[in-house]
Amino acid sequence: MDFLVSLKDQLCIKGLETTIGYVSWIGKYAEKNAVLVDILEECGAIPFVRTNVPQTLMWADTFNHIFGRTTNPYNRSLTSGGSSGGEGALLAMKGSPLGVGSDIGGSIRAPSALCGLYGLRPSCGRVPYGGAVNSMEGQDSVLSVLGPMTGSISGLKIFMEAVIKSKPWLRDPLVVRKKWDEDEYQLKDRDNGKRLCFALMWDDGACVPHPPITRALKLVEAALTKAGHDVVTWYPMEHKKLCELTRDIWNAGSTEDFMITASETGEPIISTMVPDGGEATVALFRPKNGGTTAYQLWQVQKERRDFRTKYLEHWNNTASRTGTGRPSPLTNFLFAHRRHTFVVRHPDYTTVWNALDYPASIFPVTTVDPAIDVKQPRETFKDPVDREYHEMYQPEKFRGSPICLQLVGRTLEEEAVIAMTEIVDAALKVASA
Repeated sequence: MDFLVSLKDQLCIKGLETTIGYVSWIGKYAEKNAVLVDILEECGAIPFVRTNVPQTLMWADTFNHIFGRTTNPYNRSLTSGGSSGGEGALLAMKGSPLGVGSDIGGSIRAPSALCGLYGLRPSCGRVPYGGAVNSMEGQDSVLSVLGPMTGSISGLKIFMEAVIKSKPWLRDPLVVRKKWDEDEYQLKDRDNGKRLCFALMWDDGACVPHPPITRALKLVEAALTKAGHDVVTWYPMEHKKLCELTRDIWNAGSTEDFMITASETGEPIISTMVPDGGEATVALFRPKNGGTTAYQLWQVQKERRDFRTKYLEHWNNTASRTGTGRPSPLTNFLFAHRRHTFVVRHPDYTTVWNALDYPASIFPVTTVDPAIDVKQPRETFKDPVDREYHEMYQPEKFRGSPICLQLVGRTLEEEAVIAMTEIVDAALKVASA
């Protein structure tokens, strides 16, 4: 059966331009499809549109010098997120049933969360990336991945199962040879999903989320408990440090990469996503220096590797509290409002899972209600960014905006993450009935 699919302006289609927001890439026509495009077409998909991205892709907002700015369909004074912001906006407006985004630090999950969608950041190597264009090509420590975005929970499984069953490892050498695992999807090693243990991460130790997100976590806690599942608290382990290491890896050569790409036409590198006349802000994930030596980069990569080992041990040590050692962390997605646009300046709630290469889904929970989600006074703050986020929160400006959460699993557990997201989604629907 044929169905429509939208694609982020990163997936090459033969005969069309793919710019990723660079004026310099106008007029460069693809000689063949990206591997994923071929697979989707063979599965019956009809790619009918490609969607907007920020210049360089390395933004949690969506603006470039070619197509301009993409805003949020729920409130045009807010952002749709990035870098898959065009997908987020289109899907939220029911302009596409299923879309493909990419994610290196949250670029599937941020737009999905801000636009009230379901999304999945798979582990590296699960979905073929071959033939797609990208920034920072050659950086292969913390990689970008492709994944589904959709208005329906069923879309996540439909996409992942179809792509994996096509044996993409025969077309892209970087794809992991792991077949679709139906037993994992059925949660056979988790008592068939009858009684799971979920861990709620109330904050990441650096920034406290706004009231509607905390309320969403409480709603999920109540729904899961009512459904007979166990809920414990997830204690983050040095998330801020792990994300700093990740940004150091990207920043090793990103400035040079951006400048060389833009130099063909002399277009300026966008330095802020705040609209004209607004106060410029410095995003944590943007380059801060001209690069590092190869030796310095190796040391950062080594430290990240060691952190991944420590985090796995941290996860395994939850056995004493869960009885299984396999909780599914449910975390919040942090955002803020400023100068009539979102400024996602603390992306660590998503980036940390890229650093660990853990699959993570996004699912909608509720919307902002200023009558309930009242701003609470605080006297102490974790750091200056935490204070800034608290001060930014204006309930009335967020009225009706979607509130979503993440569900995280361990590396290559996409089937289980999808299944557990379905369980959480079903529990929420029963609780709200």
